[in-house]
Amino acid sequence: MGKLRVLFLCNANSARSLMGEALLRHMAGERFDAFSAGTQPDKPHALTLEVLQKQGIATHGLASKSLDEFEGQYFDAVIVLCDKAHQACRDWPGQSAERLFWDIRDPRLIERADAYAQTLQEIRQRLSLWLPLKERDASQH
Repeated sequence: MGKLRVLFLCNANSARSLMGEALLRHMAGERFDAFSAGTQPDKPHALTLEVLQKQGIATHGLASKSLDEFEGQYFDAVIVLCDKAHQACRDWPGQSAERLFWDIRDPRLIERADAYAQTLQEIRQRLSLWLPLKERDASQH
């Protein structure tokens, strides 16, 4: 069986969705191909890259991409990480077996020194709960 394809979406593709992409590769890259995109892509935020590197998570090749780059592609799961992206991807022409909505606050809008680390931890917790479910589903097919 091939790797499952997962797309993480948020507004700017500068923090949350990049964290999801890098973290899934780190946690289960042998079983999943991870991608990320934004509805209005910016560029990777320096604090995003810093917090990932401090946790020992590879950042090589991480870049902000537009959701349009993935038009017409199939994903086993699309994980939307913010309300703005949730609104925008309702009409997205891509296909997925599963769409999840994890409303995670934008760390750029949180005035705490550990905002990016907290965001990464929240995504890690959700992936830790979701991954066993996906692996169980895959073993039953």
